[in-house]
Amino acid sequence: MLKSGILNPALNSLLSRVRHTNTLVIADRGFPFWPMIETVDLALIDDIPTVLDVLLAIRMNFVIGRVSMAEEFMKHNTAETQDRLRAAVDGLILDFEPHTTFKKRVPNVVGLIRTGDTTQYSNMILESA
Repeated sequence: MLKSGILNPALNSLLSRVRHTNTLVIADRGFPFWPMIETVDLALIDDIPTVLDVLLAIRMNFVIGRVSMAEEFMKHNTAETQDRLRAAVDGLILDFEPHTTFKKRVPNVVGLIRTGDTTQYSNMILESA
């Protein structure tokens, strides 16, 4: 029995199959569903967990080389929310792109983790290092 780290078996399975330069999405509660993409749904209630909660949890054992987000995140969120993002991605490369471009990349990911996050444009594409 696992006693630390990621305890969710579906999430553990997904993370273990991501290889060098593969990508993975951590999405908010309203992110579109793609039937062809394996989705691990962790959403419980509004904002539990958040995208940043999941990012911080998986950073312990998942090597991330790059994080991509929609540039709209910076336009639609407070300075405090932006600061929380910066702290969570400290030491990682962070790129911003238009939301429409971001969504076009999603069909190429290994999997998607859905959260309960209500933060606008908080979705991330993580590229493994």
